[in-house]
Amino acid sequence: MTTPCGFQFKETMAGGFALGVDTPAEGLHQGNRLDTKLAIHVTVSIDDVERFIKEPEHPGHLSGTIDFAPMGLGIVANTGVFNLFSPTDDPELKLMVYELAFEHDGAAYYLAGKKEVRDDPGFDLWSDTTTLYTQLHKGTDKSGPLAGAGILTLGVTDLIKLVSTMTVTNASCAADKAKTLSQFGGFFLGELWDTYGLHLGK
Repeated sequence: MTTPCGFQFKETMAGGFALGVDTPAEGLHQGNRLDTKLAIHVTVSIDDVERFIKEPEHPGHLSGTIDFAPMGLGIVANTGVFNLFSPTDDPELKLMVYELAFEHDGAAYYLAGKKEVRDDPGFDLWSDTTTLYTQLHKGTDKSGPLAGAGILTLGVTDLIKLVSTMTVTNASCAADKAKTLSQFGGFFLGELWDTYGLHLGK
C-alpha cells in the first residue's frame, strides 16, 4: 500500500502577552507595557494532504517550543492541534487554529490560539492570516480557567522563513512532490479567494 504524501512547515509567531488577563487585546497591551513577550516556534505536520483537504476541519499536527520569560524559554510542547480554514457557525468566518499543551512547574497548561479569517471592510488578508489571538488555560485543554492572554503575529521575515521550510513528506519521486505542492497551494489560495476574492474585484 502506497504511503500518502504529507506536508510540513515551520512557523514562528511572537507578541505581547501577560498573565492574569482574560482577553488577547488586554494581554497585548499589558505585555507591551511590561515588555513580556510570548513566542511560539512550531512545526505543522499534515500526514495525508488529500485527506486533509477533504475533511471539513482540515486537521494537522502541531508541536514545538514556547518562549515566555515569566515561565521559561524553550518550553517543549509535544502535542497540539492545528486546523486550517476551519468552518464556524458564522459562514463569513473561518479559523486557523494553533493549540499547544505543555507543563510548567509540574502543572499542565494549554495555549489556545486562533487566526480569524474574514473579509472585513478594507483589505485585511495580511492581518487576518498573520494575527493569532491567544489565551493560556490551566489544565489539559481550553475548558480550563484562564491564566493569561495576548496577540502574536507573523512578521515578513518570519513568513519568508516559513516558506523556506515547506517540505513534502513521503514523496517517492519529483512528480509526487510537485503534485502535493500543487494540491496544498491550490487549496490554500482557493480558500483565500473564497474569502477575499470578491473584495479584489471591487
